[in-house]
Amino acid sequence: MAAALPAGAGSDVMGSGAKSWWALVLAGGDGVRLRALTRRIAGDERPKQFCDILGQATVLEQTITRAEMVIPSDQILVAVVRAHERFYTPLLADISPRCMVIQPENRGSAPAILYALLRLLTMAPEGPVAIFPSDHYVSDDRVFMAHVDGALAMVVSRPELAIVLGIAPDTDEVEYGWIEAGEMIGGASAWPLFKVRSFWEKPLRAFADTLRAGGCFWNSFVIAAYPSLLISLIRRAIPTLFDAFVTVESRVSTPWEAESIRRLYSALPPADFSKDVLTPRAADLAVLPVKGVTWSDLGEPRRVMATLARMGMSPVWAGAST
Repeated sequence: MAAALPAGAGSDVMGSGAKSWWALVLAGGDGVRLRALTRRIAGDERPKQFCDILGQATVLEQTITRAEMVIPSDQILVAVVRAHERFYTPLLADISPRCMVIQPENRGSAPAILYALLRLLTMAPEGPVAIFPSDHYVSDDRVFMAHVDGALAMVVSRPELAIVLGIAPDTDEVEYGWIEAGEMIGGASAWPLFKVRSFWEKPLRAFADTLRAGGCFWNSFVIAAYPSLLISLIRRAIPTLFDAFVTVESRVSTPWEAESIRRLYSALPPADFSKDVLTPRAADLAVLPVKGVTWSDLGEPRRVMATLARMGMSPVWAGAST
């Protein structure tokens, strides 16, 4: 049975606050674990987000289309890496230059998010943002984005919250992050919102079984919050990263931005937003469980093949061993 949509969510899902809402799509990963498969599909070395894995469009394009159900298309930022330019350029022709966050190198999700948030603050200092990875499968975009719409609306009324969408697990997946929920702090009976008690990043198999049995959720890494709050979480979790970006903050959205960012990234250590920010700052977060949706992170061949089987698809390239 599909989950009921929030009151007022129409066929396009877009909520009343959407004009001030923004999205950030993370598309800077190298997709190393899926490289053999994407090479078979596309015939080149493109990362998975630029590949037509599930048919009809690349997963990056599918992510942007999904986000557009709630966020105006001209308010979607995309974080990419310069080395992937030949792959993203034809896909992102409709994205305005100000919404293209082009990193000189891949330094992980935490620098990508911080850089994009600093850009966003120069464009729209008062609007909340939803963060989307670009390599996920969602069985029902409308239902999923209704949850994003609800999370953004909750953030507007509770600006002190950063809300992560949690997925009810159907396996003891050890390659995902897990969320242990605490007490209910808002929402309604059909759409409850919980404090986060703990984040568990890529647990051992036995512990993943315990987490699943205990009613914990997969971390979808789809997050709704105000940019200033997310920046504050980064400052408290990784002060060295925050301090590094402070040195270039005044040059973001100026003619000197690209060169300042290039110099910064040349000496910037990698950092992972889930492991290095969400996990240590779990007490500052809330989780909104997603209902009525099958979800998968397409990060490795096993999950891609399982997703295709679930969709009833058998593409030509799938005939060879992965």
